[in-house]
Order: sequence, then structure tokens, then C-alpha cells
Amino acid sequence: MKYDVLIKNGRIFDGEGNGSFIGDVAVLDGTIVEISKSISGDAKKIYDAKGLWVTPGFIDFHTHYDAEVEASPGLKESVMHGVTTITMGSCSLSLCIGTAEDLADMFSRVEAIPREQVLPLLQKKKTWNSMKEYADHLNSLPLGPNVSTFLGHSAIRAYSMGLERSLSHGVKPTEQEMLQMEKLLQEAIDCGYLGLSINTLTWDKMDGSRFRSKPLPSTFAKWSEISRLNRIVRREERIFQGVPNVSTKYNVLLFFKESLGILRKKLKTTIISLMDPRSNRSIYKLVAFLTRIVNTILKGDVRLQAVPAVFDLYADGVDVVVFEEFGAGTAAIHLADLAERRKLLLDKGYRKWFRRQWTNWFLPRVFHRDFNESKIVECPDQKLVGRSFSELAKERKQHVVETFLDLCAEYGNDIRWYTVIGNDRKGPLKYIVSHPDVLIGFSDAGAHLRGMAHYNFPLRFLKLVRDAELEGKPFLSMEKAVWRVTGEIADWFGLDTGKLKVGAQADIVLLNPNGLNEKVETIQETPMPEFGGMVRLVRRNEEAIRAVLINGKVAVENGIVLPEIGKENGFGRFMAHKAKDYLYRSTKGQKRETAGSAA
Repeated sequence: MKYDVLIKNGRIFDGEGNGSFIGDVAVLDGTIVEISKSISGDAKKIYDAKGLWVTPGFIDFHTHYDAEVEASPGLKESVMHGVTTITMGSCSLSLCIGTAEDLADMFSRVEAIPREQVLPLLQKKKTWNSMKEYADHLNSLPLGPNVSTFLGHSAIRAYSMGLERSLSHGVKPTEQEMLQMEKLLQEAIDCGYLGLSINTLTWDKMDGSRFRSKPLPSTFAKWSEISRLNRIVRREERIFQGVPNVSTKYNVLLFFKESLGILRKKLKTTIISLMDPRSNRSIYKLVAFLTRIVNTILKGDVRLQAVPAVFDLYADGVDVVVFEEFGAGTAAIHLADLAERRKLLLDKGYRKWFRRQWTNWFLPRVFHRDFNESKIVECPDQKLVGRSFSELAKERKQHVVETFLDLCAEYGNDIRWYTVIGNDRKGPLKYIVSHPDVLIGFSDAGAHLRGMAHYNFPLRFLKLVRDAELEGKPFLSMEKAVWRVTGEIADWFGLDTGKLKVGAQADIVLLNPNGLNEKVETIQETPMPEFGGMVRLVRRNEEAIRAVLINGKVAVENGIVLPEIGKENGFGRFMAHKAKDYLYRSTKGQKRETAGSAA
């Protein structure tokens, strides 16, 4: 028999948690056609996978690739790490409907992607303005990975109410506007969107000049508006994704309540995020405990998203998202002109305000605000590199806030510093990634380009598990670890992927376990031609990934993404929820119905 691809002698993980074994996998016409301990026959491409792991493609269910997919549909930074399916439309933000200017103003500042790149891109590319048109548009692109999406609540609220009304305190949608939002949500679900995403975190702010520094439209909604929309999500058995107000933390209880299945269907609810933050070393256990109660005693279905690695952050001057959680930080970021910002940072009244808020332990906080743990990594004055703001403050004999503001005023965004937000303790991190109510993800891929780099989180997770195994202190089996970044996610989100089984779409990773070394943790910078050459942070290790197949086609070899990715159709596709996925089965980017539609 002639196969397209034949993988020989690899350690096969099926993505369902069953025992791994040494064997072969055969692929034909984009589909896995045989899995056995030994397969004979010829193939166009044969891999000797001896010593390698053969796994399903990894799934990244929390990205903000909505803009980047228009500029560079290959999404190579994820594909090179074995990610074969991504999800967009997170945190109430999606580009499915609305004007280019409204969408750019909602998207750019929150996700730290320059508006001067996003707005022209949308003005040039955006030809769609309905749920179906957007799904068809995504399906027509030469995608690298498969792409699924949520419907963003901010997008449909702004479209239905008008942006100004959607950003106004005390203004509720009229009944007609509410019906419009419900209609759009139903259309999205009918097109295979995964569900609804919302945001209640008020330190996610608008960009542009019209409504700059106002929170997103979704944050202005009463919970009754959210619950009404969720009637559709619940009825259709889709997913409710949300961002609680992590500064105050209390409204997470509303998300829990929304999920409850007592005297009604439970609602699949996924929220951000379970972490061991430096600012509160006990919160992760409390949230995990409450989630267990909700999912067992109260018949809910809540999944907490979690990054399976140290959550670190780079910042340029005061331009960093965690400063949006207090008023003085927002006031500085509000000033896009750096000369005006410098003037503010030198103002005595402002400095008192900033210091008062920075040092006030009674104000809600996520960021630890500890300048002992914040080190300078780049600066025109090389003598400052490698030193903490606290060290420099002691030398200058001034309060550390004064030192920080002095340096940011002097160097603007040319002073770059680094800190760790959380997940820096191995014990709590292992507890988090082992928890039954956790989904491994929350990479934010495609966003915070200069601040974070979690594109390769599946590899960092597998390294964490493998290191413990090599140390003789295992906390998860490798089979369960692979399942956690493949089949578990696919099943919960309703995606027809994530498994190595006969008849499945051939999204496959050949992984070298010896490549799961310290290099997967090492940060580096790389230019983005698609965004004007701006530099983004990445973590790369070509040794870890031998090959990646998407829809049966080779996308990566020896850690290098092939040049046809993002240029040729036939790799990834718009992956609808499995209830509607037959609508978007593709051959070279063209829609066709499968036998599943007839059934």
C-alpha cells in the first residue's frame, strides 16, 4: 500500500491517556489510516522515529492571534513548537464584526500590539461583517494550524449598541439591542464558534484617541446581560469563557454560579487563571478548592486555565499591562506621547500619587510591586543592566519608587526590565498542572509581543513532567501529560482533533525527548516582518521537534517551519465545534461537505 507518510518505530501516545507503545503510524490523504506495532508498505515520506515520541498535535486554546492571522496566517511561532490547533476570540475580543477602527481600539492596547500596525491591517484586510463571512474568510486563508474561535462579547456589544453607548456607565442595552446580540451569538454558534467570551477586568483598556483608557465594552455589562446571553450558550452546550476581575477576585463567584447544573443544564465555563502569584501565596489553593466544590457537589463544569511554567514578564518603562491595575499606572500609559509621559513622571503630585498606590497593601493587586524582584535588562546606561531598582535606590539614598520614576522619565521605553509574576515554586506549580479542574494553556500567543513568550508551553510542560520522572519523583505519567495538552482539551472544547486513532485528521508531532532541555526556557528576540519589523519575545529549541504534520502534510522538519506554511492551502483549516465541523472540512481551502453532513 502506498501511504503519504509512514512513521516507524516511535513511542506512540494516543492523546487519550492510554499506555504508550513502540509502533508505526500511517497517513493517507490527510487521515491516519493505520496504527500498529509494525506497518509494512511504501510511502512518499518515511520517518524513522526510533527514540522519538509520536503525539497528537498540541492545542493552544487561549490565543490572541486574531490580528496576526491576517498578516501572517502560517502562525509559525506556534507551529514550530508542535501546536497544530489554536483558538482565538478570547477575553471578549474578536474581529468578526464591527468597523476596523472600533476593533483596533478594542484590541491593540489590551493585547499590547501597536495600533499603528493593527488599524491599517484591518482597514486593508477586513471584507467580512457577519459570523459566517468571518468563518468563511478564516477558512479561505493559507492557515498553518487549525483555527477555532470564540465570539467576543465586547465586539457584539459595541456593534449592537454603538461603541460610545457600549462604553457608558449605567447605560443598558435596549431590548432591540439585546435581541441583536442574541441573534449574533446564535449565528456564531450555528457557524461553529466555540461559544462566548467576556471580560470583567477593568484594567484592560481602550486604545485610540476617541475613548482612550476606558475599560472594554464587556466590562460595562450587568451580569443579567451576561446570563441572558448564556442561556443560548447553555442550550447549545457550548462554552462560556471569561476573565474575572482578578484584582478584586470576588466576581469569580458569579462565574461559578453561572456554571451550576442544579435544576438546569450545567454550563461549560473556563476562566483565567489558576496561578501561584508572588502577590498572594495561598490564593491558588483557595480557588482550586472552590472549583472542586462547584464541579462535584454543585454539579458545575468549571475549568481554570493555567500556564504550566514560570509566569515572567518584560516591560519597557511604565508601558506594561500590570500597571493598568492602579490609577497612577493607567494615567501614565494613557499618555501615548513619551514627552508628555516624561513630564507627568516628573510631576511631584503625580509621584506622590504613584507612590501612595504602589505601597498601599489594602488596594487589590495581582502584580507583586516588589522592586527587589525587578531587574533592568536593557538600558542606554550599561552600568544599570543586571541590577534591581531596589539596589539602585539604596545607592541613591531615595525611595525605590522615586528611583524607578526617575529612570523611566530619563530613558522612557529604552529602559527595559524583567520580573516574575508567579509560578516560580515547583511544588505549587506541579499541584496546579495536576489538578483535575485545570486546562493547560493560557499562552496569550499573538499578544504582549514584547512582554511574554509562552508559545512553546506544551514543551515546557512536558519538560516539567519528564524532569520529575528522571529525578525519580514523578507526579504525572507521560501519557497523562500528553493527554493534558491534546485529547483532554479537544474533548472539553468540542474539537475534532487531539487524538492518534484510525480515521482521525493527521495532526501529529514527532518529538525528541532529549530536546526537552533548558533551551526550551531560554528567552530570545526575533523580528516580525508582518508587523513592521517590531521585535517579539520567543523561546525556541529546534532540537525538541523533529517534525510536525498538519492535516497529513509536513509543516515542520528538524525544528524549522517549511516555507510553504502560510502560503499554501491544505494545512490548517477553520475548525468549527464538532457539532458543526462538517461545514468546514476542506480540501486545499475549499469547503466541502463530508458524509458527516448527510448523516
